[in-house]
Amino acid sequence: MITLRVMTLDDYDGVIDLMKRTPGVTFRDADSRESTSRYLQRNPGMSFVAEAAGVLCGCVMCGHDGRRGYLQHLVVLPRYRRQGIANALVERCLSSLEQLGILKCHLDVIKTNASAAEYWHSQGWQLRTDIDRYSFTRSDNENV
Repeated sequence: MITLRVMTLDDYDGVIDLMKRTPGVTFRDADSRESTSRYLQRNPGMSFVAEAAGVLCGCVMCGHDGRRGYLQHLVVLPRYRRQGIANALVERCLSSLEQLGILKCHLDVIKTNASAAEYWHSQGWQLRTDIDRYSFTRSDNENV
């Protein structure tokens, strides 16, 4: 039986382990415990984990800027895939955003992560070709 619940900082080590073991998911300095704590506090009740028999088997982080939602780090362990866990996690996020009146959500996929691109496309998410994302780093550390 799969249980979904709100992610807390107590889940940090398990979530980071999931991320590090999943091809195509990047781990950056911005994913530190301190940064994750700030993110969860700023977006309370919007990030979720999935558990099966006490095993953390999935996660997704969700936040917003007041106008648009953003999903990050949707991960499900390979042996738990194709059971609807990812869809359920995403639905929880989208419902949380909708309760705040936020009806549009964005996410980023690394261009080399074909399986993620295929998943999002199959779920009805649209690849944006009308915009480019630009980033600026106020540090010499490119891993922020």
